[in-house]
Amino acid sequence: MTFENARVLVTGAASGLGAALVERFRAAGAQVLGTDLIAGSEVVRHDITSDDDWAAVAARVESEWGGLDVLVNNAGIAGGGRIELCTLEEWHRMFEVNLFGLVRGTRTFTPIFKRQGSGRIVNVASLAGLVHPAGMGSYNAAKAAVVAFTETTGHELASAGVQAHAVCPSYFRTNLVASMDGSDRALGAVVARLVEESPLSADDIAAAVIDAIERGDELIVPDEPARAAYALKREDRATYDAVMRDQAAKLERIG
Repeated sequence: MTFENARVLVTGAASGLGAALVERFRAAGAQVLGTDLIAGSEVVRHDITSDDDWAAVAARVESEWGGLDVLVNNAGIAGGGRIELCTLEEWHRMFEVNLFGLVRGTRTFTPIFKRQGSGRIVNVASLAGLVHPAGMGSYNAAKAAVVAFTETTGHELASAGVQAHAVCPSYFRTNLVASMDGSDRALGAVVARLVEESPLSADDIAAAVIDAIERGDELIVPDEPARAAYALKREDRATYDAVMRDQAAKLERIG
């Protein structure tokens, strides 16, 4: 598809990948509504864990555009923690935001897409949805669920002319780690360092995602480090397991 005059909704649009996607879609000629938990000059306030907020956003889209072409479920939080350190409250929050937030969005807009007979649903997961490092149980599980839900959505809505895309990037420079407030402080420090040292920017990922959506890719692994890690898991499971367990041992030595 092309995005000229496409009607696009992007959640988590105030910063990071969401803001970069908004810019990329607009540069491609799309009309874009960005939403986020905190409103800004060009961003509508929207709590993705609220059914009422989703209903309000859908009403605005219907009123202003009469429909929607692309729903980008981007908003999310960082987190994780080793098994005995990550609390159940942290698990619940992780799933409430990172999984149920986009489930709510998909449920809200599915009737509109079915009525139109067209639409794209873009769910931002993570490489953690495909590759599962130690210390990240809650995050890995939530993002793996996003990948599974997206695939299911694509199968279920294909007959209605709707395509679903799961986006699985590796670490890139973003302020997402600011939302990381878990009990496992050592894990948080490791993740923050990996994000800060990544050569990839949010715009790098956004550009690759836009290209992949245009091609119709349903599983989008947008950067080379992510593709290499996923390929290792698929093609050489023994080496992959050894690498993951070595990383787990290093995490334990940190404290």
